[in-house]
This record gives sequence, structure tokens and C-alpha cells, in this order.
Amino acid sequence: MDDVFKALADPTRRSLLDELFARDGQSLGELVERLPMTRFGVMKHLRVLEEAGVVVTRKRGREKLHFLNAVPIRLIYERWVSKFSEPWAAALTELKHELEEEGTMEKVFEIYIKTTPEKLWDAITNPTMRSKYAFGVGVISNWKVGSTYEGRSARAPMAIFGGENLVVDPPRKLVQSFNALWSESAKSQGTSRITWEIVQIEDSCKLTLTHDQLRADAPAELYGGHPMVLSGLKTLLETGEKLTTPGSLMYA
Repeated sequence: MDDVFKALADPTRRSLLDELFARDGQSLGELVERLPMTRFGVMKHLRVLEEAGVVVTRKRGREKLHFLNAVPIRLIYERWVSKFSEPWAAALTELKHELEEEGTMEKVFEIYIKTTPEKLWDAITNPTMRSKYAFGVGVISNWKVGSTYEGRSARAPMAIFGGENLVVDPPRKLVQSFNALWSESAKSQGTSRITWEIVQIEDSCKLTLTHDQLRADAPAELYGGHPMVLSGLKTLLETGEKLTTPGSLMYA
């Protein structure tokens, strides 16, 4: 958390986050055009943001694109802000931004959890474990390539979301099509894709959740809950405790 506070303390770095808040997935060149400083200066600030985990990058051809990662900010909220004001959390985690008129949208979230890949994979695919940190919703599937999955809760008569397992590579990678079913407006958004990637780093795991193939005008309700889910997953595996913020108890 020291790295996150250091990253957020500088006004230039906050400006860079504002630019990614406005439009995620920008290249270095695009960010340089928006700030009154040299390319080298922007690179230095981006390096600090990446080290703090609030910016993550993805290669697209010859370009490196930068994405705002809300999870570290969410963890700060869980520790301090939640006791004061839930609306502040909504402002930090929904990260609603200006959207391009054409094309699709991609959101990338990253977190480090002190656990093993096997335990992390089990927490993602075991319905009982999943329900403890994902709004009370367990995911039911046989976890075979091409099989279907459903997110279900005893408090909801119908599936809350569902889709197809496209890639199942335990305990490293899970790729799924995703259809939100919890409301008519969510259903109207059609099919997107979620990718879970697990990389072991010494005694911890880096977990990257990518939600892509979203419509350019997709509402935050489709992806805004990911930071809370990942925060709950980290809390559960590292402490054995469950988050009790309002959103985390939605279907519990």
C-alpha cells in the first residue's frame, strides 16, 4: 500500500490515471500527447504506477497499451474508506469513463495473492469457495473445454450469469464467454469474454482478470464488480475472512 500512496501522491501521475479513466488501453505515444512533458518523463511516471499495480500493460502488436487497475485502490478502500462512506467506493471502483463510439472495450485487473496456484484455481472453480467472495454466487460447471457454466445462488431463482468454458488449463488459465443474466438491461449487452490467468511468483500468485469483447458502451455493472471480487478473493485466501461490504453480500 505504500507504493500505491506514493503513486497517487504525485499530481502528474494522477493526471495519467485520469487519462486512463477517460479512455482505457492507451499507448505511450497517446499519453505523451496529452501531458506537457517529455516522453521520458511520462515513462518514468508510468513505471511508478506500474510498480504500484494501479496501471497494468498488455502488448498489442508492436504497441504496449496501458490499463487502469482498480484493485489496489479497492484494497485501500476496504481497509479504511468503507467505514466512512460507501458512495466513495462507488466513485473509486466503478471507474466509469468516456467511451469511444465504435469498437469494443477491454478492462484489465491484477492482484497478488499469497497462496499457491492450486489453491487459487480451486477458489475460482469451487462453487462453495467462490460464493464466499463473489457476491454469494457459486459457479457450477464440470470445467471441461466446451462445457457450460452458470453462476447461481440459493437466493436467486434463475442463473445470474453464464457462458462457455473456452480454455481450461488448471492451474494456469481459464477463458470463458460471459453473458450477464441478472437484469434485462444486462442481458441486452450480449456475450463478452473473461480470462483468468495465474502466474506463480515465489510464495505468491499474480492473478490477472481480463474482461474484453465488451461493447464500447457497456455499462459499469458488467465489469465494475471485478475489483470487489478480487479483493474478496485475496482476503479469503490470506486471512480466511469474508468481506462484509454491501456489494459483497448481494446474494449471500
